[in-house]
Amino acid sequence: MSDDDEVRICHNCIREAFLSAKVAREGVVAVCSYCDDDQEPTITITDLADEVEGAFERHYERTSPDPDDFQSAMLRDKELDYEWWREGEEVIWAIANAACIDEEVAAAVQEILEERHGVADSDYIGEEQEFGGASYYEERGADDYQFRTEWDAVERSIKERTRFFNRDADTLFTRLFDNLDQFANREGQSVVVNAGPEFEMKSFYRARAFHGGDDEEILRALKRPDLEIGPPPPRFARGGRMNAQGISVFYGASDPDAALAEIRPPAGSRVMVGRFDLVRPVRLLDVEALRSVFVEGSIFDPQHLENLELAQFLSRLSERMTMPVMPDDEAKEYLITQMIADFVSQVGEPKIDGMLYRSAQTEGEHMNVVFFHHAARVVEFDVPQDTEVDARTFETDEDGVSIDYSVVEWLPPKEEEVERPASHWPRNFADLASWHHDPALSHFDGRDPTLQLDPKSLQVHHVTGVKIATEAYQVDRRRYDRQASTKFAAPPATNGFDLDFDL
Repeated sequence: MSDDDEVRICHNCIREAFLSAKVAREGVVAVCSYCDDDQEPTITITDLADEVEGAFERHYERTSPDPDDFQSAMLRDKELDYEWWREGEEVIWAIANAACIDEEVAAAVQEILEERHGVADSDYIGEEQEFGGASYYEERGADDYQFRTEWDAVERSIKERTRFFNRDADTLFTRLFDNLDQFANREGQSVVVNAGPEFEMKSFYRARAFHGGDDEEILRALKRPDLEIGPPPPRFARGGRMNAQGISVFYGASDPDAALAEIRPPAGSRVMVGRFDLVRPVRLLDVEALRSVFVEGSIFDPQHLENLELAQFLSRLSERMTMPVMPDDEAKEYLITQMIADFVSQVGEPKIDGMLYRSAQTEGEHMNVVFFHHAARVVEFDVPQDTEVDARTFETDEDGVSIDYSVVEWLPPKEEEVERPASHWPRNFADLASWHHDPALSHFDGRDPTLQLDPKSLQVHHVTGVKIATEAYQVDRRRYDRQASTKFAAPPATNGFDLDFDL
C-alpha cells in the first residue's frame, strides 16, 4: 500500500451516508484494499483524503495545544483543583468519526494530509501543523457573517440609494426565500403553515380605534363593520410593517387583547374589535419559526455549510423583522420589511398568502398576522337593496342615559321580482362607453374572498387608561470625597458587586 493511487476503498467501507452514496455513484468498480471486495465502486485513498480535507476546511478547526491565559492562571492557582485537557478529538479519531471509517483507513488519510500540509521551512520546526499526528480537531459552528454583510449593504442601499427597483435586494431575497417550503424545525414542522376552516388556525381579530366624542364614524362602523374595520381602500392605506402606503393589506392578531395592544389606542378613545373567520385555506410564513430552522445534511456536501449559515441568519432575520420600532422611525425602518413582504407574496406556487409574526406590543404566545393584498379581501355583508340600517351608541330611559351599542336592519317590503336581462355586457360602442364609466364596475374586485367578519363577535372597548408593563431597576447613586492620594480619577464601577474602597 505504498502507492496511494493504488490503494482503493469501496463505498461499503465508508459508512457516512452522503460520501458513501457519492462513491457508489461516481466510483470505479475495483478491488477494495480494505475488504477485498471486487464488485463494488471504489475511490483511491487520495480521493478520500481530498474529501476529508474539504470537509475539515469547511466545518472543523484545529484546537490550541496550549491553555489560554485564563486557563493558565487557573493552573497556577494552588488552591484550585483544576486540570487542563485539550479540547476536541485526536486527529485520527476526528477523521474516523467524520467519515465513519475504520481507524486503519483514517490513519492512512491522516498520513496523506499531514504530508500535504507539512512545512519544510526551519522556522516552523517544532510547531504543530495541520493534520499533524498529535493535533486535535473540533467541529465549529456556522458563521452567517457573509449573509449579514450582504444584508447590511442591501438595507443601506434601500434606505439611501435605490428603493423601488433594487437588483441587490432581489438577488439576496431570492437566496433567502426562494425555497421556503423546504425549511422546517427539528420536529419536521414547516415554516409555511396552513390555516383555514379545516385547520386549527381559522380566525383572527382586528381592531380599529375611534378618537373624540363624535359618534358619526363609529355609527358608520356599526352599520357596516365589514367595510369600516376591514382593510382600508388603497387610497386610505397607510404604510405599515409589512405594506407600503397605498397597498391595502389585512393586519390582525391571534386574540382580542393583542389586536387592541397593536393599535396602541390612547386613553379616551373607543376601539371596535371583531373576529374575522377564514373562508378558504391559506398559506402563511411563520416568521417566528424561522428562529428554529433545522438543517440536515452532510459535512461532505459543499452546499451544507451555506445551508447552515442561512439557517443561522434566518434566525437573526426573524428578530429583525419583529423588533419594536418607534413611531418616528417607522417610515425608514419599515422599508426593508415592506420589501420582504412584497417579495414573499410573489414567490412559490401556490403563493404565500401572508405572514405570522410575534406581537411586539404584548408578551407571551400572542401572534400577529398580515394577509398580503391578494389575500386580504373580506366578504361583504349581504344587505338587500333599499335596506335601512339604524345604529346607536346609547339609550335613554327613566333612569337616564346608558351605553348601548345596537344595530337594527329594516328590510324593504317584499315585492315581485323583476326579471333582469340575461347579460350586462356591452353590445355596441355606446354601451361600452357607458359600461366603462359605471362606478360600480370600475371598483370591481377580482380577488377571491379570504375572510368573513362574524357580526356577533363585535365589541366596543372604551379605553379608560393605558398600562405600561415594565421591569423596574433601582438607580444606585453614591458620593465620595476625592483625595489627592487616590489612584482612581473617579469612583470605580462595581459591575454589580458592592465593593469597599479605601479612598
